[in-house]
Amino acid sequence: MPLVSRKGILAIAAVIDVAINAKGRPVSAKALAARHKLPPRHLEPVLQALVRDGILKGIRGPHGGYELAREQKKITAEDILRAASSAEEDEDPQASLPKLVGDVVGPALAEAERSFSVALGRINVEDMVKNAEALK
Repeated sequence: MPLVSRKGILAIAAVIDVAINAKGRPVSAKALAARHKLPPRHLEPVLQALVRDGILKGIRGPHGGYELAREQKKITAEDILRAASSAEEDEDPQASLPKLVGDVVGPALAEAERSFSVALGRINVEDMVKNAEALK
């Protein structure tokens, strides 16, 4: 059972890609999508969510694209996943849940989620970029 959604994984990959490839010029959504073998429409809502949360900066125009909005070491996996989840949520996650889920299951899982969130907060873009570059 994956703990991180596919969109969350794509968001982390997109931010790492931008960190590696935005050397003095923005990375286009089209180039990002091509490198990850995705249709641009799959990536665009995630990229916009990352811009809204101040992780990426969107640059308009014919030579536009995306670049990091903050230093690599100040962007964590937790930040990215939180932004990506906002691209996924169209409805209240607690809406229409049975009472058992809201009163028992949810609180029981909340501690595990907090621990996972703390662990994600220790993973930053700078470290992941170093790992990616070591693979080259």
